[in-house]
Amino acid sequence: MHAHISAKKQEARVAALQAEVESLEKELGAHEDAEAIVKKHIKLLHRYNEAKDAAQILIGRLATLKETTVKQIHDELDLRHSD
Repeated sequence: MHAHISAKKQEARVAALQAEVESLEKELGAHEDAEAIVKKHIKLLHRYNEAKDAAQILIGRLATLKETTVKQIHDELDLRHSD
């Protein structure tokens, strides 16, 4: 069974959604392509992860050379254990 929604309520809902879309488009910026922004963000995340992985490899090698643990190197360098 479907609830009956008046035409007036439907029009109000459509107008509210259109206003929300316009507001979001204004916030995004004129002539901005959301898909291009997402692709750029993903590319930057990949670069960040590659740099982080390389840093972790170096930290691991440093720990081996110092005959200590990665955790101790993190503590010495005041690095967070997460992220």
